[in-house]
Amino acid sequence: MAQIIFTQQLARFLPVPELSTQAADLRSALDGAFADNARLRAYVLDDQGHLRDNVVIFVDGQRSRDRVLLDDPLRPDSRVYILQALSGG
Repeated sequence: MAQIIFTQQLARFLPVPELSTQAADLRSALDGAFADNARLRAYVLDDQGHLRDNVVIFVDGQRSRDRVLLDDPLRPDSRVYILQALSGG
């Protein structure tokens, strides 16, 4: 099963579980991850269900292609990392 890993930056705000999913695409995997955790969803997605500007998702080492559709395909052995994008000055 594909693994969803929330990096520790989000752990400052709420519990961030590592999850397994049989979802075929990123959107379905996220929907499953957020089904029981609305607070976590609010940190990752905006009110429109789009990826927040300060969040980046990598699927198997590649940045997710679309911040709106989130339709990247997942393989049974995929690893999905969800992290806050850092900026500096």
